[in-house]
Amino acid sequence: MAETEENSVLNNGVYIVNVLNVIVHGKYKRSISQRISSFTSCSNLTVVLLWIVMIFLIYYTKNMSRESQLFEPFGILGLEPEANKYFVESIAKAYQALTDPKSRENFEKYGHPDGRQGYTMGIALPQFILNMNGESGGVLLLCTVGLCILLPLVIASIYLWRSSKYTGNHRFQFVKPTDESLQKLFTSVKSELNLDPKKLKQEEAKFWKKNPAIIKTELLIQKQLTRESSILSLTLQRDFRRVLEFAPRLLEDLMKMAVIPRNEQGRGWLRPALGVMELSQCIVQAVPLSARKSSSEDIASFLQLPHFNESIAKSIALQVASLSETDVQDIEKVLEMIPSLKIDITCKTEGEEGIQEGDIMTVQAWITLKRPNGLIGAIPHSPYFPFQKEENFWVLLADSNNVWFFQKVSFMDEAGAIAAASNAITETMEPLGASVKETNDAVKEAVEKVKSGSRLVMGRLLAPLEGTYNLTCFCLSDSWIGCDQKTSLKVEVLKRTRDLEGENAEEGLEDDEDEIEEEDYESEYSEDEEDKKRGSKKKVNKKDSSSEESGSDEE
Repeated sequence: MAETEENSVLNNGVYIVNVLNVIVHGKYKRSISQRISSFTSCSNLTVVLLWIVMIFLIYYTKNMSRESQLFEPFGILGLEPEANKYFVESIAKAYQALTDPKSRENFEKYGHPDGRQGYTMGIALPQFILNMNGESGGVLLLCTVGLCILLPLVIASIYLWRSSKYTGNHRFQFVKPTDESLQKLFTSVKSELNLDPKKLKQEEAKFWKKNPAIIKTELLIQKQLTRESSILSLTLQRDFRRVLEFAPRLLEDLMKMAVIPRNEQGRGWLRPALGVMELSQCIVQAVPLSARKSSSEDIASFLQLPHFNESIAKSIALQVASLSETDVQDIEKVLEMIPSLKIDITCKTEGEEGIQEGDIMTVQAWITLKRPNGLIGAIPHSPYFPFQKEENFWVLLADSNNVWFFQKVSFMDEAGAIAAASNAITETMEPLGASVKETNDAVKEAVEKVKSGSRLVMGRLLAPLEGTYNLTCFCLSDSWIGCDQKTSLKVEVLKRTRDLEGENAEEGLEDDEDEIEEEDYESEYSEDEEDKKRGSKKKVNKKDSSSEESGSDEE
């Protein structure tokens, strides 16, 4: 059973590696020659050429068109511009209104010989585009066709052509199994790729059909896990460092994706979240995923110590390892840095006894960290990881399959942790009517806990349906192997009765009031004869009942 669970975790780790490959690929730095070559592609040159042709046609149309020679009688007569304007706008229009019947009719109807006068509006376009009288009449049509039809078609064609390279079988032509560098990488990490030995040829062929960037990234990650990055070439070394630089950030995003609410209850996935954290530990400490299996004699935690490899870890089990005093001192220093964790968690409804369906549950957990060297916050020992990595911890509250609540915890910022704990305690106690002294005492106690190496994790959840829920609280490290802790939490949810009792009581009072009002209304304000008869009958019945009661008393 344990081996089956370990195999599933290993499969989750391999799956997360593949997801990491998809996210990382395409973010490598490219050299200047590569950028120039990508810019000078056939599609880009085609677009530039089309723009050049369009600019030339616009220039040619504007400058090579023949201007028509207009007949100007006023220029021939030598009239000044003002006289020209006055003659055209005043004298000619007045003569037209007096001699032309249609112009005279327009003048009588609309007050102008030309008819109804409208508004003049302008368009914010160049004049040569709007001039349609032969000078540049085709420029507007050319611009419309070029910008609105040809250019979108060219862009769409380029996009479809580029996307076709990464679909179907076209994307496989860029990487071939005969590539010597990738083939060597594949051969060296072949045992860590979780290939089915019964279908080895089919599995290898399937592996080489992946996207080239995915193949390269996965092999480089496996080189980190197997601690064989020193044999990489200079070009692969640059890509290798780039992958590891982005790995912590991407793994954190994958963790958030794993625990994101996926159903109506707001639950996330537990097993992918555990797989992400285990992969993070393996990448930081450069430990193969296969070392996490129980069949490997549980040597993963030993491999994060200095001067340790698989052979030394197995030799220690046989008590034949030979380590110098200096090596032993280095190992002891790292052992003093490895943290031990303790979880104290509660789940309750504030101000109420018990948890009922639909209540807002408050989850409160104190995570306490202790190290043999007395430090609280520390940088983990990770000599095979080329970047400085701060340790972080993830607190998960989950059932067997789903994550109910999660939060990231850091022990590096003590001041921030004190402020967060103080605010959380204050916000929790004030609505409950706690006095100022009680609140201050609780805040003071929380501050002392933070200073002693604890961190407060708080959250609120909606209580599920009635039942008993066996939950587990995990505290997972993203850097250390073997220090993860978990504790059980039993939550009993009762049937909803708290609000129903109050509602029933209020409904009973309202019914009584309604009955009283109806009796008063009938006895005092009813004028119907039937109501009077009913009232008299009630009185007779009351008298009879009273007489019977008196008779029984006398008897």
